[in-house]
Amino acid sequence: MLYPRRWWLRLVVMLVVVGVLMTGCTLNVAPPAGDAPAPLTVAVAANMEAALTEIVAQYEAATGQSVTLVVGATGQLAQQLENGAPFDLFVAADTATVDRLAAAGVLNGESVAVYARGRLVLAVNRAAGVEATTLEDLLNPAIRNVAIANPETAPYGLAAQQALTQLGLWDVLQPKLVLGENIRQTLQYVQSGDAEAGLVALALTPTEESVPEITRVLVDESLHAPLDQALGVVTASAQAAAAQALADAITGPIGQAILPSYGFVFPESATR
Repeated sequence: MLYPRRWWLRLVVMLVVVGVLMTGCTLNVAPPAGDAPAPLTVAVAANMEAALTEIVAQYEAATGQSVTLVVGATGQLAQQLENGAPFDLFVAADTATVDRLAAAGVLNGESVAVYARGRLVLAVNRAAGVEATTLEDLLNPAIRNVAIANPETAPYGLAAQQALTQLGLWDVLQPKLVLGENIRQTLQYVQSGDAEAGLVALALTPTEESVPEITRVLVDESLHAPLDQALGVVTASAQAAAAQALADAITGPIGQAILPSYGFVFPESATR
């Protein structure tokens, strides 16, 4: 008869268990030296997901504090916060939403800080066989669908609306517009070809190689309000100190080393 590998070890374990049961003893396991801290829960705007993931990796390695990211549109995440969602830190894609939540006491006003400024890009699906390097090119009949994030909940969608309105294109392009729930979904529409073109965040397409399905060109930032992005610690957080430490990592040297690689800048005007 052939026995499984390490059959003798299994037999010893079985005899020990039987002996414990027969003597009525219990197995005592020493408790860990200390309980691990509960994970921080961070509400983060979709355009910051990739950059924050990299920052969080360094934060976790340095502190032993685990972090869970909840990704979405800034407006949707703000609504969840107002409804009592148990977030510890809010990393938004604008300043207005953060300021409003701080004024309402949802965020700790002293923790609010602008951490970067983003850029809007015009993205075009390579396989679509169309060319668009200006927003006026979106009038091309060959471009049937133009993706933008929902302006009511996504700051980058609002910037897209502002830019198109500034050029007199908003009304005429209405039949072509496809609204993404957030800026990442908007990019996915262009990547998949469901939309031939779209207006998305540079942070999601920091290099041509990072999203090979598209080409992209920067949108003139004078066409929309500055895309300054702010964060704040949630007032009701049970881990406010750890949340502030992560906020400091984002606004400090760690963030300053990582965020530029995703197309973010640190203008002097983007300060509190």
